[in-house]
Amino acid sequence: MKAMLADASGRLAWTEVAEPVLRDDEVLVEIAAAGLNRADLLQRQGKYPSPEGCPPWMGLEISGVITGMGQKAEQDARWKMGDQVCALLGGGGYAERVAVHSGMLMPVPQGLSLAEAAALPEAFATSYLNLFMEGKLSEGQTAYIPAGASGLASAAIPLAKAFGARVITSVLSDEIAQSIRHLGADVIINSKTQSVPGVLQAEAERGHPVHVVMDCLSGEDIGRCLPYMAHGGYWIVISTLAGTETAVPLRQLLTKGLHLVGSMLRNRSPDLKAHILRELTEKVWPKIESGQIRPHIYKVLPMEQAGEAHRILEHGGHTGKIVLAVKGSGS
Repeated sequence: MKAMLADASGRLAWTEVAEPVLRDDEVLVEIAAAGLNRADLLQRQGKYPSPEGCPPWMGLEISGVITGMGQKAEQDARWKMGDQVCALLGGGGYAERVAVHSGMLMPVPQGLSLAEAAALPEAFATSYLNLFMEGKLSEGQTAYIPAGASGLASAAIPLAKAFGARVITSVLSDEIAQSIRHLGADVIINSKTQSVPGVLQAEAERGHPVHVVMDCLSGEDIGRCLPYMAHGGYWIVISTLAGTETAVPLRQLLTKGLHLVGSMLRNRSPDLKAHILRELTEKVWPKIESGQIRPHIYKVLPMEQAGEAHRILEHGGHTGKIVLAVKGSGS
């Protein structure tokens, strides 16, 4: 089979590799499409290797069709040969086939294409973990989800809204703000012309302090924003795209009982990941099938154009998820 490999210089090539070796608790998935994530860019640079036991090439989320089953996986009544599935991976999605633990699979929601389904696992698992499990977001609370044009936010914003939360997000221009209005955020901050701490202060004074933040940017604004959070609020750091340092006002952290939490999906146990995926299937998939939540795809490109897809992701300016389709997959 073929997989997209990166050489020492980062150049990508669609290369012949060995077929996956199927363990008893795994299924073989013929890959239709793979969703892109910023972790893919880091892995291409050699900074974010796949966990032990996973293929060394990129790809954290895929969709496709089950074409093989290990003996133990066959006993899992949820799956059978020919099922259309999407899956959360430790790595290996940029390929024609992949072996996946049966607990890392989810059914493709009714009404979605395989390309759309490939945009679900990583983004929705990350959002669900950090908003609801780490942040304990509940109906009527306010969530701040920065980088509103990102593929992650395209999942997190409608997910939070579907469960009754009020959502604040931030973007880099009024044009981008207009392009993401369909996601349903209640407040969109243009961080080029507005102060994020200033807006959060004004929201708190109007009775809408932030209860949960899912922060992929981080940087100096964390410390500036903490005073305007609700008592007992959770600031969840999931990446540091805007910087790795901030000054934390410890008095407000103490008196408000705030929680400053670092969180990564990739290093969670397989059991916890499987639990997250089960909850997504039970609680979120019905909202997708009803049309209440819809994955937002910016562009679908063939796998052979993975380099171009990476350039789009790296340069920004797009809204929603980018997906790579495997030729002949029917995606």
